Amino acid sequence: MEAETAAALPGGVGALLRREGLLLVAAAYWRRERADGIREALTPRKRGPKVKRNPMVRKSSKTSPVRMHVSPKDLRKAHIIIDAKKK
Repeated sequence: MEAETAAALPGGVGALLRREGLLLVAAAYWRRERADGIREALTPRKRGPKVKRNPMVRKSSKTSPVRMHVSPKDLRKAHIIIDAKKK
């Protein structure tokens, strides 16, 4: 913040950096980090604790390999296959 106020005067930033014994690269790095921090603080985030999912709980029926409804056509095919294996 002091560097920003010193920027209003010609040669003010250079004098500040010499007085503090800093390089211009360090000041630029801090300025960039400060801008990133402000930007990150203003981004919306989800609130509340993260949900820990239990791996033993079955996933929803959409992703489950077991279907609840079997069409009659598929059921007929399954019976044909089972009968062929029995023979």
